[in-house]
Formats: sequence, C-alpha cells, structure tokens
Amino acid sequence: MTPTQAVRVLRGAGFAACLLVTACGDGRSPNEPSATYLDRETLMDPATCATCHPNQYAEWAGSMHAYASDDPLFVAMNARGQREANIGSFCVNCHAPMAVRTGATSDGLNLAELPAKLKGVTCFFCHTVNEVTGSHDNPLTLAADTTMRGEYTDPVANTAHPSTPSTLHDRDRLESATLCGACHDIVNGHGAHIERTFAEWKDTVFSHEVVGQTCGQCHMDESKNLQPAADAPGVFARRTHSHSFPAVDVPLTGAPNDELKASVQSFLDTALQSAVCVRGAGAVTDLRVILDNVAAGHSFPSGSAQDRRAWVEVAAYAGEARIYSSGAVPAGTSVTELEDPDVWSMRDCLLDESGAPTHDFWGAASVETNLLPGQATFDQTDPRYYQSHVVQKYPRDENGFLSAYPDRVTVSLKLAPFGLDVFDDLVASGDLIDTDTYTVSELRDALAAYTLGNELEWTPATAAKSFVVDGLPMSCKSDTALNFAADTVPATNHTECAP
Repeated sequence: MTPTQAVRVLRGAGFAACLLVTACGDGRSPNEPSATYLDRETLMDPATCATCHPNQYAEWAGSMHAYASDDPLFVAMNARGQREANIGSFCVNCHAPMAVRTGATSDGLNLAELPAKLKGVTCFFCHTVNEVTGSHDNPLTLAADTTMRGEYTDPVANTAHPSTPSTLHDRDRLESATLCGACHDIVNGHGAHIERTFAEWKDTVFSHEVVGQTCGQCHMDESKNLQPAADAPGVFARRTHSHSFPAVDVPLTGAPNDELKASVQSFLDTALQSAVCVRGAGAVTDLRVILDNVAAGHSFPSGSAQDRRAWVEVAAYAGEARIYSSGAVPAGTSVTELEDPDVWSMRDCLLDESGAPTHDFWGAASVETNLLPGQATFDQTDPRYYQSHVVQKYPRDENGFLSAYPDRVTVSLKLAPFGLDVFDDLVASGDLIDTDTYTVSELRDALAAYTLGNELEWTPATAAKSFVVDGLPMSCKSDTALNFAADTVPATNHTECAP
C-alpha cells in the first residue's frame, strides 16, 4: 500500500477519517498544545497514525512487524506449542504484544477474531515504551499515558497526542538497541537461549560507543532528503527513518512487497565476505572456503536460527567434468535431506533433555550452534579481529583430496529463512493447512532460498598470487576485500543433528 492509498482508505471511512484528519492540526499555532488529544483506544489503532504519518504507516504495513501475528508459520507453530506444551503467551507476547497487554488473548489462539489494532507489533506499542527492565522475552514497560515517544528532541505540538523525546527510540543512541533486543532475544522455560540476536550484537564491536551501530541504524534507513515526519501544520523537514525493518523474512501472503524483498536481498548480499582457495597440486589438492561475517552486526544467520537454513554450495571442474560437489540442494528440498558429509550448514540445533534433536523450541533444553560470529573488533592487532574469519576444508576429511587439480571452482552462499523440513513437519502435524487465503503449496513455494551476492568463481587465471599453507601452494579468489592470507578459524560443524 502506498502512502496515497493509505490516506484514501482512511478518507473512505467517513466521519472517523474526518476526526483523524482534524487531529493532525486544526490551524492553531504548531507550538500550542491541544487541550483535548485523541483517546488511548483511538491511538492504539495503526490506521489512526496513517492520517498524519502516511509514509511511515505504509512502510510499517508491509513489514514483518505488521505481519507478525498473521504469519501462517507463526500461527501454526503457536498452535502446535499450545497443543503439545501449553506454552501460553510465550510466542504471542512478542508477536501481538498489545493483545496480551490488553487481556484480549492469553495464548494467541483467538488472534483471527481480534481487531487489527491488537495484532502484530504496532505503532502504539513501540512508541509508548518508557522502560526496558530486562534483556529478553519482552520486558518492556508501557507508559500509562498517551504520549508518543520518539527520537526528536524538538517534537512539533499537535492535536493528536503529546510527544516527548526518548533515547530508547533514538537509533543513534546505543540504548535504543535494548528496546529492539527485548523481543529479539528469547529464553524458553528450560533456560535454553533459543534466539540470541541481541546477545550476539552485545558481543560485537557494533555495541561499543563511538564505533558502534545500533539495530535502528541498520534496519531503519535514514532518508536521503529532508522531509516532514508528519502531514500536519507546522511540521518542518528533517531526516526521517524507514519503518519497513528489512532483515531476512518477508510476508508470505498478501500483495508482494517487492521493495522489502529488494531491501532484504541487499542486506544478505553485503553481510558476508567470501573467498575460495585451491591448495595443493595434482591429486593432492583440496579446497578451502572462507566466510567472514563483516556486516551483520550479530551472528549469521540469526533470530530463529533453529528454523533457518544457511549453507555453502561448492563445485569443482576439470574440463567439462565436475570432479567435486557439496551443498547442491535440489529445488523443493531441504539441505537437511542431503546425504553429504561435507556440506557446510550454519544454523542452531535444538536438543531436548535427552540430547536428541527437536524442532520444538518449547522442548529444547540446550542449543548446539555453529553460526558465524559477528565482528569483535576493528583493531587488526587484536587477536579477536579474525575470530569471524571462518574456513571450511573440502573434502572435510583431513586426509581427503580431489581426484585432480581443478580448472574451475564455484561457490554460492544460500539462505532459506525457514527450512522446508520444518515446514513439512508443521504440515505433517496438521498445524499448517490450506485456508481461504492461501494453500500450503503456495506457502512452500514462497520459501525458496536466497542466493547471497554473486557466485564466486576461481580459475588459475583469475586467482591471486599463490602462497604456501602447510607446505603446499594455495591460490585464492575473492570478489571482496577479504584477506585470505590472514589468520582463520576452523569452521564448527554439527555433530548432533542433520546439516
């Protein structure tokens, strides 16, 4: 929905829309506060915000924040968790926090029956937070008033609501990350830290003063031009920030959001640096792939990393013959189905109390992880500088080699936001079914994996100058600034679950 369309929808609502337009400004001095603001119930509805803030509303309306409680994968996973473990508000506390805070739901099973203003992560919820009392599972305190908190230290007076500056809402202040981190860091009832994006960020250089970068600075792009933050009298032009929050996931149903998809692809294309190296000579040759998480600001992948599937696809050729391959996943299947001892797959594995793998986050007692860590420091003299410089050998067997020296090697990086194996498990349990809005087949097709950046190709002609590693010559190719001759950390590979 475009900003213009959003306003037209509201105008079509008749008297209520007139009330909202009046709230933006009624001709009085912009610095003269209103004696009567909109009430709490009206302000709780994101559609109210659309009249004065059409751009922000349109961006939010197409985001995963707006979609958080409509997402069929969330709905199915929550339904299964309620049936199997009575998980209560564990999921819905972050996916529809206003529904929980108002007492409209205790488990999320009735979300389809609730008004839109209580679903998803709403404008009112975020902009009335006045305190963060913990680091995970939504420890956010909402103010009892109708004052909207924001980043501007000089908010313009208006007749819709009081406004006040808040460092929690200022993307240029490190403490703003605590607001985001409150829901992007989750610990289950067994004490298993099943989502750790905020904790991961805190372990990186991006959480440091001066050189740091907050969640908002990455996920809320600043406008290139000065523009008013609201369509109301007295509002002057300044820098504004996007409310589309691109990351990894995109809505699976409804009108395609091509702009969000393009933003997500851009994020993924620039998150990692990579290199491919050929080491050895003749039949004593192996491959090395190096991945460096330089820009994610946290581990890669992150979030619900137990459900994400990231992996590396490698192929080596001698002439026209393919002499080696790993990570080649047939269309419509999951990387977990590969019978490939060499596949480099990066994700969390949830383990139950017996140590067995499980898809069920509510039953996880521990987590086995091999995510790529974020950048720890920008100081190249610090040993931690290369802890994100991770290398995988192909074949993985320490004594394994290719059958011949290759003429060409290709490497592609893949990421599926939600694994097809997890999807199929939800279908098999009966929690994900066809509806009047979508079919299971349509949802599955929408979960195709991303390719991160361009395919990396090594040939003897394009490789960098050779150097010696463990007594054997090695030449490498990178399309980025990755220093493949620097220190590396061996990749950690899963032992308790499928790739």
